[in-house]
Amino acid sequence: MPLVGTGDILKAERGTGAFNVVMLEHATAIVAGAEAAGTPVVLQISENCVRYHGAAAPIIAAALATARAAAVPVAVHLDHATSVDLVHEAVGLGVGSVMFDASTLPYADNVAATAGVAAWCHARGVFVEAELGEVGGKDGVHAPGARTDPAEAAAYVSATDVDALAVAVGTSHAMLTRDAVLDLDLIAELRAAVPVPLVLHGSSGVPDATLAAAVRHGMAKINIATHLNAVLTAEVRRALDAAPALVDPRKYLKPARNAVSAEVTRLLDVLGGGILGDN
Repeated sequence: MPLVGTGDILKAERGTGAFNVVMLEHATAIVAGAEAAGTPVVLQISENCVRYHGAAAPIIAAALATARAAAVPVAVHLDHATSVDLVHEAVGLGVGSVMFDASTLPYADNVAATAGVAAWCHARGVFVEAELGEVGGKDGVHAPGARTDPAEAAAYVSATDVDALAVAVGTSHAMLTRDAVLDLDLIAELRAAVPVPLVLHGSSGVPDATLAAAVRHGMAKINIATHLNAVLTAEVRRALDAAPALVDPRKYLKPARNAVSAEVTRLLDVLGGGILGDN
């Protein structure tokens, strides 16, 4: 199936699952899970993932190849890029959407940098996500408990011309427990004030019922990374504990990949349970 853009997927009035890729097993598991659900999906490659691999091209090429072979629409997205050079490289490699994160900069500098990236990307047909209100728990940069102001968010989108906005409504990155409490009323206020799709980062810490409620209140794109890593790691541990002499990585990565695939299918069903903004 031809590659699609994140913007094309977000045109559907339902919650879109966006899952982070660390290695090829993530990409193939996520796509298999989306195929089982019969649902479009977004493969996300973060700046940290690129740093782990030492280069952008190999992991982006693998994700793009996996997406092209899928039986459902799949977008490939650069996540949490702070480097303009990386944005340029990823777009050159074929990525159709980017999340440019200038949230650590003062507001005026954030606007200027993000507007520049948005203009450059739009000239090349690339969808741009950005962040204003800080999301908790990412390398100590974002303030825990931060909340996005609806009026400021609307002004930021107008000033930068971005296509989607990550907002702070109660989540935190890298949570290992699923007990985050979201401000659903704030999501609804942001949905009413902001003319572009809203993105929920740090969704690994959000329980199923709240994820579905977030979609109903107006959250369009749901980013999940840590939760899938926990599923994968738990299955690897189980396989190695059951067979301590096991050395062939295919023997423990295959069941781990299958476990991730099943969880992606389940989560996509959760996100698809409500109509966007239908609260």
